[in-house]
Amino acid sequence: MSERTQVVIGGRELAVSNLDKVMWPATETTAAVTKAHVIDYYVRIAPVLLPHIAGRPLTMIRFPDGVDGPSFFEKRCPDHRPEWMQTVRLGRDGKDKVVDHCNVTDVAGLAWLANMASLELHTSLAREPDTFTPTCVVFDLDPGAPADAATCARVALLLREGFERLGLQSWVKTSGSKGLQAYVPLHTPTTYDATRGFALAIGQVLERVHPELVTTNMSKDERPGKVFLDWSQNHLTKTTVSVYSLRARPRPTVSTPLTWDEVSDAADTGHASGLVFTADDALARVTTHGDLFAPVESTHQQLPPLG
Repeated sequence: MSERTQVVIGGRELAVSNLDKVMWPATETTAAVTKAHVIDYYVRIAPVLLPHIAGRPLTMIRFPDGVDGPSFFEKRCPDHRPEWMQTVRLGRDGKDKVVDHCNVTDVAGLAWLANMASLELHTSLAREPDTFTPTCVVFDLDPGAPADAATCARVALLLREGFERLGLQSWVKTSGSKGLQAYVPLHTPTTYDATRGFALAIGQVLERVHPELVTTNMSKDERPGKVFLDWSQNHLTKTTVSVYSLRARPRPTVSTPLTWDEVSDAADTGHASGLVFTADDALARVTTHGDLFAPVESTHQQLPPLG
């Protein structure tokens, strides 16, 4: 039987368990990361993370036995959730599969997710009350070896240049895995058809101009040495890893906001190592920079007509 401990987080009482369970095993250079460390990270990062996930349908990726064990996606907010945990519905009765997702709005909710070994947090691009209208366009840049995050930085800069010509502002973050993700915030009336079409059109322009660097083709055979610009993420049923989420990689890396200067440096030097951040790094960067991704939640823009 797991040992449970009662704690108070954010004014709410929670039962946490197996705090010493290893989520990331120790390596030659790093100590083991336990569930207690995961809960601590999400509690400490909560002030900057919560504005990006509150109101958005949330999908958890749970690793009950740590990153070396099996994992599973959980979209439906569990029936055993605390009575104070809110939910947000995605889907229309009679038309789509209707799922009540967890709506995490406070630090206690984050701690509860972490206690369930929900290492990765992925969200919809829409937010209540209108979960069918995306608030942004996302460009997921996925490198095919030997391309890497530094190659993605080159593509991100090309995207930014194109956005600026269209009068749009953009922000970029690491995926916490291999690549980068560029966001164009909207917060104005639009549809997923429009945002997906926009992402594909922009990607195809880059593909024509830089065929040696960019592909919009989903085929794995087309990706070696190139950056796959995944336009298909702009869809009602898709989720994108949240900024500040941990990733189940060999190290506890985090999807971390970048400055455009950092992106330029990586593109110029070809060094991808400067685009990898652990949980400790992410917390330190928030202390130094605040939330570099905050404008994604507050900037209002409209998609321009294309063609």
